[in-house]
Amino acid sequence: MKQLLAILAATTALAGAVQAQEIKQFNIGILGGENAQDRIANNQCLVDYMSDALGVPVKLFTPADYDGVLQGLIGGTIDFAILGASGYAKIALDDPGAVTPFATTANPDGSFVYYSVGFTRKDTGIKSLDDMKGHSFGFGDPNSTSGYLIPSVEIPKQTGHSMKSGDYFGEVKFTGGHEQTIVAVNNGDIDAGVTWADGQGNWEDGYNNGALRKAVDSGLIDMNNIVEIWRSKPIPNGPLVIRNALPEDIKQKAEQVMLTLKDKDSECLYNAAGGESAGFVKIDPSYYDSIIDVRKAKIEQGS
Repeated sequence: MKQLLAILAATTALAGAVQAQEIKQFNIGILGGENAQDRIANNQCLVDYMSDALGVPVKLFTPADYDGVLQGLIGGTIDFAILGASGYAKIALDDPGAVTPFATTANPDGSFVYYSVGFTRKDTGIKSLDDMKGHSFGFGDPNSTSGYLIPSVEIPKQTGHSMKSGDYFGEVKFTGGHEQTIVAVNNGDIDAGVTWADGQGNWEDGYNNGALRKAVDSGLIDMNNIVEIWRSKPIPNGPLVIRNALPEDIKQKAEQVMLTLKDKDSECLYNAAGGESAGFVKIDPSYYDSIIDVRKAKIEQGS
């Protein structure tokens, strides 16, 4: 009996070792909306921490658009990513078993929400959506929560018009991402657009966290030249997701890297989270049910 137990223990240990060696590389996907060079620089620290924790090479992938990361997670070429809620909703609807959200970003005050913020240049004289009739308007990416999904639902309710070009706004177009929207508004290529921000902290800093904060840090804009003209209802902060097909020990180690990042490296956290935050904290997948419902409704409406 003892010999049998020893054999079983050895077999179990061997199986665990084989499982741990199932991956030869760990791939991190970084959403579009920011130039690839900055995305790589801001997340290189994650490569180092993940590589040390997992014992395998780690690579960053920076597809041109959001869907490149989403399809990578579904197809198995990307193992981990920090998504927006709408991006996760797309995966949840297309392939429910592909990934699991395990954490989200906590704001400095401990909340887990952010906003879609409509903005324009101060010199346009535009103060609110009421002044936007006939003016051009920019979305970021079709899979962005704050850059498309939420404003495309909430703004028509406020204006009483669709988001189609010429209905209420003049030209309505996709810019390609948050950074592109900010640059296009700042340069006068479009009159106004939407991006994401936690809505906390000082306007001149681009708030504490979000695309405006990143743009200020990068020297792309001076917030004194920009004004806010609209703000959405609170949106759930996006999830950190990991591919379900990975070995359990790999998933646990990768999750631990992100959940302890605040105590380990505040600068790395700042770069990965897009500004000031209270760190990455565990979240239940049900937190995103409302966004999944909104995305599903738009699909059913054919919009």
